[in-house]
Amino acid sequence: MNKILFFNPRSAKYKPRIPNSILSVAGAVEGLYDYAIVDGNLETDPAEKIFKYLKTGQFKYFGCTCMPGPQLKEAIPISKRIREEFPGIKIIWGGYFPSNQSKVVLDSGFVDFIINGPGEKSFPLLLNALEQNAPHQNISNLIFKEVNTVIKTKRDELYDMDALPSLPYEKLNMFYPLQRYLGKTYLGTKTIAYHSSMGCPFTCSFCVVVSIYNARWKGKSAAGIYKDIKHLRDVYGGNAIEFHDNNFFVSEKRTVEFARLIKPENMIWWGEGRIDTINKYSDESLAIMREAGCKMIFFGAETGNDAVLKKMDKGGTQSGKQIREFAARMAKFDIIPEYSFVLGIPGDTEEEVMQQIDEDIAFIKEIKQINPNTEIIIYVYSPVPTEGSDMYNKVLASGFHFPEKLEDWISPHWENFDLRKNPLTPWLTAEMIDKIKNFEVVLNGYYPTVSDIRMSRLKRKLMHTVSGIRYKTSFYWKPYELKLLQRLWKYRQPEIEGF
Repeated sequence: MNKILFFNPRSAKYKPRIPNSILSVAGAVEGLYDYAIVDGNLETDPAEKIFKYLKTGQFKYFGCTCMPGPQLKEAIPISKRIREEFPGIKIIWGGYFPSNQSKVVLDSGFVDFIINGPGEKSFPLLLNALEQNAPHQNISNLIFKEVNTVIKTKRDELYDMDALPSLPYEKLNMFYPLQRYLGKTYLGTKTIAYHSSMGCPFTCSFCVVVSIYNARWKGKSAAGIYKDIKHLRDVYGGNAIEFHDNNFFVSEKRTVEFARLIKPENMIWWGEGRIDTINKYSDESLAIMREAGCKMIFFGAETGNDAVLKKMDKGGTQSGKQIREFAARMAKFDIIPEYSFVLGIPGDTEEEVMQQIDEDIAFIKEIKQINPNTEIIIYVYSPVPTEGSDMYNKVLASGFHFPEKLEDWISPHWENFDLRKNPLTPWLTAEMIDKIKNFEVVLNGYYPTVSDIRMSRLKRKLMHTVSGIRYKTSFYWKPYELKLLQRLWKYRQPEIEGF
């Protein structure tokens, strides 16, 4: 009667990936509470599966992880329906969205508690308190309402990840064959999604991670990572790795130690890092990483304008000069740098915003000249609620505001907002948005992403040729012919679909 139903909502066009956030909490209650898992990415109708479970009367808690964007399309209506049909069930959300938008989530009336950051300790403590009808106000990492006031409890220091319970892969395998999560990608035929650390030690003003982790980072040891990966390889056949850490490469020592351990397994891997961090790595370390299978690294380049980088509170030592030099350095080691850029940063005038967009486009093309293999990911700036940030204060002063009702977040406009494709921001005109999107189409035509394994060499060559005049002459207006080809061939965009 006190079972937990964990739900991982569908994530747009992403391939199914091991739901590490769900498993981390499930591992923490293993042996204490029984549970079931529903993964929206592997269900035709996840709501049907969820309510089939709930109608048994065995479940007392519903735990839902929720990222901004597409996951809300299932998390919101399903949670609302649970509250209507099973009012006695406690609904607990975790993930970036509820932590950053806690008031609108709790004001909805159908979410009881939010796990604010890591839940390996707070989640089982909360369940114990609810089971025993005991106070929960002193449990760390919680957000909830008392009367009409939103209460945020203190945050724990980040946990020693090697001391946390192992992820219950075998239990997940009882609900969904784990091989279904090991999909074919650019990296390998059975790619593992793995999370080896918590947080990030930087305070970029546009990043949702900042408000949750407050410039803190804690990583699992190289030996611990290797042990988990080796298990997934030996038992389930995984042969490549996507590290979904916010910042995998914080520690050079850890990275190199892992590289030495994983090298004999002949696995290709990818992760996310910072340019100014990895630029401090020695040549020997970079060579070891590449020999051990590190094929591509995602970096937040953001812009080549040093003043804007400062405005973003990018932190560290990143600069336009360094971004250029680092792209060239990566070419020497045959590691593909995947640079993301954020265009449409707020400015004092429309002219200033447009000028910065033009400068960023020119800088991106310059990076492609320096290292043509550099993958480019383009986002349109969308605000995150970062208190005290000058950039966010300017956003508020422009008249921008987030939805006041939770259900409004699942309108098409706000879903696109969270994908950073339609920002609904007052300082960006339709002309600006069109310019960014049209340049992206032309860029993707002239340099099709290497991660699209479905595209043949002939298709790549044809798209490159068709887009050539536009790219070389900077004529991006209405590239309908390229949009048609990309739609016809289902060109995949990594910023939306991942690998």
